[in-house]
Amino acid sequence: MYKTAIVCGAGGFIGGHLVNRLKSEGYWVRGVDIKENEYGHVNADDFVIGDLRDFQVCKSLFDREITEVYQLAADMGGAGYLFTGENDAAVMHNSALINLNMLEVSRLNNVSKIFYSSSACVYPEYNQMDPDNPKCAENTVYPAAPDSEYGWEKLFSERLYLTYHKNYDMEVRIGRFHNIFGPQGTWTGGKEKVPAAVCRKVSEAEDGGEIEIWGDGKQTRSFLFVDECVEAVRRLMMSTFLGPVNIGSEEMLPINDLVKVVADAAGKQIRIKHISGPIGVMGRNSDNSLIREKLGWAPSRPLKEGIAKTYEWIAAQVLASKDVEMDTV
Repeated sequence: MYKTAIVCGAGGFIGGHLVNRLKSEGYWVRGVDIKENEYGHVNADDFVIGDLRDFQVCKSLFDREITEVYQLAADMGGAGYLFTGENDAAVMHNSALINLNMLEVSRLNNVSKIFYSSSACVYPEYNQMDPDNPKCAENTVYPAAPDSEYGWEKLFSERLYLTYHKNYDMEVRIGRFHNIFGPQGTWTGGKEKVPAAVCRKVSEAEDGGEIEIWGDGKQTRSFLFVDECVEAVRRLMMSTFLGPVNIGSEEMLPINDLVKVVADAAGKQIRIKHISGPIGVMGRNSDNSLIREKLGWAPSRPLKEGIAKTYEWIAAQVLASKDVEMDTV
């Protein structure tokens, strides 16, 4: 069967990697985003620059039969963007509108399957106060109490996709991403996630130097390398399981220890200066019991391996940006 796919958010980090994976499997792929992919993921057969908040733009994507849709587009970023409260209205409005539009046009065009990228941010804040024992099993999401409006929108959209499955018999798949990182991701500008930000800071610091970390650094997280994230998405789409299911790593560590992992990859000694700033919940870790049960799979790549690859890429970007600055002086 000839396979065709639309990847919404193909100008972004995970979307770009997903386009490459689908192309390697023989798909015809149309990428769509409000911006081009800035790190060279241009392998889609067709790339549409378009605003998915516009229903007419969404309709225009279906000028041929599309068998699968991957909906990764969202208004999002790191803690500096999501947890200050300054962007809450935009985050909720933009992301909800994108999901309403893409889900409806997918229904109207009889798409075989649609994947929705939800987030670990849907989990209740009250279950993530202990940095050593966060509770993030899929069935702990209710009573709902996400720590951000971003999380509330993600939870609403999960319900939206499930109602389309219930009322229209649509084949939906929902994955909850937990801190995905790797090369070709945002690494500066305020929307970068923690691993990229730490890699950038360490690469800019001298050996024996100091970097700033928000909070006391004792807040815990787990981080999943992007290749494994894409693998999980594809396995979920090929399965009969709807989800929601966690897509993340169980290798949890404090942010202070993450700095040490990055510093080791850089071959540097790094001191930490703790400063005030948004930190989100105190603990978060993927519970992979359900994905093991339903898909017979869980990620296995150690964090330090992915960090080494990511650091190498970000350090090269930092060096290149300095060269550009020198050329413009």
